[in-house]
Amino acid sequence: MIAITGATGQLGQLVIEHLLKTVPAEQIVAIVRHPAKAEALSQQGITVRQGDYTDPATLTTALQGVEKLLLISSSEVGQREAQHQNVINAAKAAGVKFIAYTSLLHADRSPLGLHVEHVATENALAASGIPYALLRNGWYTENYLASVPPALEHGVFIGAAGEGKIAAAPRADYAAAAARVIASEGYSGKVYELAGDNAWTLSELVAEVSRQSGKTVSYQNLSEADFAAALKSVGLPAGLADMLADSDAGAAKGGLFDDSHTLSQLIGRPTTPLSQSIKAIL
Repeated sequence: MIAITGATGQLGQLVIEHLLKTVPAEQIVAIVRHPAKAEALSQQGITVRQGDYTDPATLTTALQGVEKLLLISSSEVGQREAQHQNVINAAKAAGVKFIAYTSLLHADRSPLGLHVEHVATENALAASGIPYALLRNGWYTENYLASVPPALEHGVFIGAAGEGKIAAAPRADYAAAAARVIASEGYSGKVYELAGDNAWTLSELVAEVSRQSGKTVSYQNLSEADFAAALKSVGLPAGLADMLADSDAGAAKGGLFDDSHTLSQLIGRPTTPLSQSIKAIL
């Protein structure tokens, strides 16, 4: 059986959608914090089990009979190292034979502050003795597209990435890669640096938004501190605002760039271009 943690999350749902193309529903286990929110998965014949990253006992129970596990990284920045360790410990106790983990692009040398917890999890996997693969995901295109509507409203798109190249791809592309790795054989011991085929700067993103929308939008580059302050001023929690500003600053240093085309090679098609993603949201 194949299990996916965070199965009702944005990435988890897309992974399951891809898995169902090649794996019978009865061989898929969706591990979720709140089973009541997974009714749609149950109706498809998928086994839904309650499992909380912070509750080791639930994880050990949820992983019984599971051979392969896709560990989707927790969304709770600052708590992920301990949470992921709980999952790894439970997987070992349950006899899981393979883990694929959604890490961060070039985690071992990334300038993004997010890399710390990902590296800690990668080290924990190595120490566990369980065969594993690392899916080092680059940035999701959606991370920036969420800022397009307010940019159109105000005529300004703000950020702190300077002219840093961002090799992003939509979640669905990363989900397709994760589904392939977890459903197939021969990926143990592999490290995949996953990113979009065509990198772009925020200035280029904004130019494409202007072209497609017919509205003039400009890119305003801020310092990391000023960008964080701007995000907080519109209601983002301090931790999230600081993380996003740090990530933009990391992008300016090349932290979100990769031109290996590993993602497109893994999924057997080109990654979705930025222009197509913008067209979809407009």
